[in-house]
Amino acid sequence: MSEQPHIPVLLAPILRLCAPIRGVWLDGTFGAGGYARGLLEAGADVVIGVDRDPTALAMAESWRGAYGERLRLVEGTFSELDQHAGAPLDGVVLDLGVSSMQLDQPERGFSFLRDGPLDMRMGDTGDSAADLVNEADEGVLADILYHYGEERASRRIARAIVQARGKGRIETTGQLAEIVAACLPRPKPGQSHPATRSFQALRIAVNSEFDQLVEGLAAAERALKPGGLLAVVSFHSLEDRIVKRFFADRSGDAGHGNRHGPGIAATPARFVTLTRKPVGPDEDELAANPRARSALLRIGRRTDAPAGPVDPAALGAPRLPATRRKGR
Repeated sequence: MSEQPHIPVLLAPILRLCAPIRGVWLDGTFGAGGYARGLLEAGADVVIGVDRDPTALAMAESWRGAYGERLRLVEGTFSELDQHAGAPLDGVVLDLGVSSMQLDQPERGFSFLRDGPLDMRMGDTGDSAADLVNEADEGVLADILYHYGEERASRRIARAIVQARGKGRIETTGQLAEIVAACLPRPKPGQSHPATRSFQALRIAVNSEFDQLVEGLAAAERALKPGGLLAVVSFHSLEDRIVKRFFADRSGDAGHGNRHGPGIAATPARFVTLTRKPVGPDEDELAANPRARSALLRIGRRTDAPAGPVDPAALGAPRLPATRRKGR
């Protein structure tokens, strides 16, 4: 394995748009440390690397010593990044994608391209994807696939999963990918694998990713000092919608409802949006890292307005129907 198997996505535009890089930054999705290294080498005084995956932090032991006390690692989730920071921050970067390091390890169960245990946990605690696939009610599975993966054939796939597990427990990514693929038309050249949306949905459910994202954005708002920067890289439309609406809401650009309705008290802007349109990879980055093709970057600068509560519904965070959330 190379020293740095993961290529940080959109690092160059982050460093360019956030320049000058200085002070204390927090990398809330540390992974293989690509963003942390980039920030340190660009001039950050200290970077706090946070990751829920103890394996990622252990792998950093081979190189972190080169940065001494400038790099501090914390095992935890970015939804609590303000607690991990301990003091006001100059910047926060969040990469919402699954690390290449995790995708390339079949035993982690994230990818249908390499057969392995059906796990998908970003950490090492909680229910796995196998637990969910083998124990959840058919209706719960269908709702997860539809709301978290935008899979139109969700009910057909959920029914097939329940029928298959009746013959024996579904334990591997290969088994699940085969079940899903049998429910959908054969993909045309250039189209994604039929199981792509289903695997995305199950991964999001296993790791509570939308809840983590909303809580993480709120935590970043609390942690950043006035003038501090929040850079978020997302990889699919559901994530980007939440990030887009967060910045719109916190910058006062979310709209003010019906002009004939009752007046809404204006709240002070908590962020100034620096990217009116999301920034994607250029041709050079796509050539070097094809996995960056769906990445979108949004950046906001913190104002001195007090932090406030965040409403997940207002950000368009997908939610399972109330009757389904606890169905197991």
